[in-house]
Amino acid sequence: MLKNKEKMISVAPMMDWTDRHCRTLHRLMSRNALLYTEMVTSPAIVRGGALHLLDFGEQEHPVALQLGGSDPSELAQAAKIGSDHGYDEINLNCGCPSDRVQSGRFGAVLMETPDLVADCVAAMIDASAVEVTVKCRIGVDDQDPHQVLPDFIEKVSSAGVQRFQIHARKAWLQGLSPKENRDIPPLDYDLVHAMKRDFPQLHISLNGGIADLASAKAHLDAGLDGVMIGRAAYHTPSDILLAADQEIYGDDHATTAEEVVMSMLPYIDAHIETGGRLHQVTRHMLGLFAGQPGARGWRRHLSQHAHLKTADRATVLDALNHIKEPHAA
Repeated sequence: MLKNKEKMISVAPMMDWTDRHCRTLHRLMSRNALLYTEMVTSPAIVRGGALHLLDFGEQEHPVALQLGGSDPSELAQAAKIGSDHGYDEINLNCGCPSDRVQSGRFGAVLMETPDLVADCVAAMIDASAVEVTVKCRIGVDDQDPHQVLPDFIEKVSSAGVQRFQIHARKAWLQGLSPKENRDIPPLDYDLVHAMKRDFPQLHISLNGGIADLASAKAHLDAGLDGVMIGRAAYHTPSDILLAADQEIYGDDHATTAEEVVMSMLPYIDAHIETGGRLHQVTRHMLGLFAGQPGARGWRRHLSQHAHLKTADRATVLDALNHIKEPHAA
């Protein structure tokens, strides 16, 4: 079950980034932040039998499964499978703008069909033993967000969803790449705050452009229920996650980046012993010491050596020496 739902920090679902290795790292840094999987499509689970995509470790809790899809029956089956796997939350993606997602009629394009989204989440709620939530944009293309977003939230919440993560940008399905959609459309934080005022009974989280914990805390102090952080939590995780437990949750849990590295070593050992490669884990660790003396040496050593077949925990410890002795970097 989710803890501390009243005020929440979460790490956004990010394709190719928030895999189980990344989530294990982030959990060592914060024991309260809610972690999300990469988006997994309902067809892959239900028709493709790709249940390996749902693998996660018990140490990752609280962890949410994000699903992509637009067929209510199939999403319901996928939600049940995810719930049975032990996830703490099932989330429906209504925000991804990629061409592949559009062609499947899911992701951000679902902002155009709130009635369909309502049907999807109603079916998912019926099938899932855990909470179903929705991550969305404020609108797409030429839609007026001030009209579209309240209507979307009204219809989807009427179907039973009580928690929304809102990326405070439009998605331009025509003319912008997925990368451009993360930066070019202007942010409208005021609209997300207005949604909390208009729907005070709902749990509203803000996503998009949050670069540090102080900014996240300011949004929480201003009335929002949660802040979802993406790229900053990945590229500079220590700045976001190491202080989150104390500053956001009032938890006395405290650790350092160096201690996190040492705590990752048994996980790395187990991964390699089962046939994994070191770089599959350490690629998520490159930003651990961002902004600190020796950080460049840490990144360089792992980038040059972690992909080698012989790379193991000793490679990580050698990289850590650049932090302990930054003059060597």
